[in-house]
Amino acid sequence: MHTQAAKHALIEAGAWVAQQGWVPATGGNFSIKTDSGFVVTASGFDKGKLTPEQFLELDATGTIVAGNGKPSAETALHLTLYQLCADAGCILHTHSVAATVLSRFIQGEQFQISGYEMQKSLSGIQSHEETLSIAIFDNDQDINRLARRVAQHHQTTPIKYGVLIRGHGLYAVGQTVQETRRHIEGLEFLFACELERIKLEGRQ
Repeated sequence: MHTQAAKHALIEAGAWVAQQGWVPATGGNFSIKTDSGFVVTASGFDKGKLTPEQFLELDATGTIVAGNGKPSAETALHLTLYQLCADAGCILHTHSVAATVLSRFIQGEQFQISGYEMQKSLSGIQSHEETLSIAIFDNDQDINRLARRVAQHHQTTPIKYGVLIRGHGLYAVGQTVQETRRHIEGLEFLFACELERIKLEGRQ
């Protein structure tokens, strides 16, 4: 994808994500793979009101080649996910309440779920009877160290739809911005359903 088309696609995606309440207080960061590398949101901007000037252009190694502003430290995790997931074309990192709370409630290293028809919103899942598994990693201010842990996990359990960072949020991955948006919407529905189920079980 051309860099200008990528920026406009992310501006549109940012407005939609912000309407859902998933990127409060300038949180989150978005990127799309381009013909020469990838574009990523600069740090500190309202993701619901992005402009083309609020993106950085990077080459395939993660070196900034154009744009002003400060890159988010989490850009390193975007780069790692692109290197790990050959088909990945877009990454949208969000901070929803459901993803953040659920990632803290679950003590294990996987969010596993089955029985929901909405699982089929994720590419490749054909039935509610399949088990969807999303890896959960402890938050770390050292993003390079976190990226290495993600890479180690991928060696044994390939990442398909994204990862949860505990107490932080979701990194959703897709081949296109449209697929990534669908993955986020499907996952957020599932996260919300699980939170409601946990609340109801706690009242019994």
